[in-house]
Amino acid sequence: MSETLTLTDVEATICTISHLIEEDKLYFVQMAGPPLMALLLAKRTRVPGVGYVVEEGAVAPNPSFPLPRMMLGASRSHYRAVQWTGMNIVDAHAALGYMDYGLLAALQVDKYGNFNSTFIGGTYENPERRFGGPGGANEIASQCWRTLIMTKQQKRKFVERVDFRTSPGYLDGSPGARERAGLPLDTGPYLIITDQALFDFDEKTRQMRLKGVLPWTTVEDVLSKMDFEPLIADKLEEVAPPTQQELDIIRAEIDPGGFSTSKGEWFTIDAATGKKAG
Repeated sequence: MSETLTLTDVEATICTISHLIEEDKLYFVQMAGPPLMALLLAKRTRVPGVGYVVEEGAVAPNPSFPLPRMMLGASRSHYRAVQWTGMNIVDAHAALGYMDYGLLAALQVDKYGNFNSTFIGGTYENPERRFGGPGGANEIASQCWRTLIMTKQQKRKFVERVDFRTSPGYLDGSPGARERAGLPLDTGPYLIITDQALFDFDEKTRQMRLKGVLPWTTVEDVLSKMDFEPLIADKLEEVAPPTQQELDIIRAEIDPGGFSTSKGEWFTIDAATGKKAG
């Protein structure tokens, strides 16, 4: 009988992002949550030399593992930082072109990579549900050379038009739209990563394009969970599934007690093939 892995969709996305993190690059990441966990997983397993800046101002911290429960976002998570300034300073560094990648999470995203982290439904003054807002996400999405965005593969998240444009993607998709809005040349969203798929953006139309799928899903299933139809790459990648080692590190060293990662939907896959088991 083949071995199986049981994981949450949040853990799956963390692992997928961690596989994309590059050594000797500088990442500008939100102060806590799964995006930062993905970067820490990569630092712990694959790319120990990767540098990152956290949105509230810590530059190149080097925390020791295991992290205490609920530590991310607390001062101890910035252990041995090269510098701890403030949000305005690190935003200025991004504006000067020092940040290779931004790494963020989104409530909603549209076909041009504009995303929402402010409210869902209703109006800004009277929303159906209000969230924490952008923090430094707008500055990260506006000024980093490339931005990676994490969300769940759900129709309510991949929408034709976001309820509120918290942070810019390629705006209306027209040539030079970001530059006309005053944003730096040659910047913008790079990848959208979900628990089922990987998307990039077409260089001409700036529309979202399905780039790859996880082994436990299908193209048809991914498309059924989107409110718009993306472009599809000529040759789709098969994205590598998580390993037991990665899941063990997340649970024991990065998010002890599963404060963030255990809140997702649980499912079981075959450890060898990545296909859904049972």
